[in-house]
Amino acid sequence: MECALRIDSDNTTAKVVLPDGDPSAQRSVLREQIGGSPEGAVYHRRALLHVHGDGRNAGLAPNLAGWALACVWRGRELPYQLCGPVVVTGPYADEGGVAPLEEGLLRQAEVTAQTVRETLAAWKHRPPVSNEAAVQELLAYVRHEMTSV
Repeated sequence: MECALRIDSDNTTAKVVLPDGDPSAQRSVLREQIGGSPEGAVYHRRALLHVHGDGRNAGLAPNLAGWALACVWRGRELPYQLCGPVVVTGPYADEGGVAPLEEGLLRQAEVTAQTVRETLAAWKHRPPVSNEAAVQELLAYVRHEMTSV
């Protein structure tokens, strides 16, 4: 069984088991996890972030942890949000499905979600001075924590 990680809009994570070597069954599991048609996006050369095919404007809640992960992996602040659940997998496989997510990348995704949760909790007592400052602070924390993984 292939391993993937779902990041929910509340910044929690859950491991997802994808069927080995069966692209149709994998797509079915991804559709179930995302709640719609999955669309794979490349933000890291060894991983895909699967989002709802209409995730930017389907009325889905923003996924701050998924967005932060994509930003850090891409190496720049993305000018758009990711919305709804995000499932992180390995890259597309030769037979059409997806490869398992490497343990190190899985850990980076988990650490990102944890860092976002902790940062949001800290902001309840010490809010950032602006949205721009919040974005820069959050991404700095995520980059820092990722270096320890």
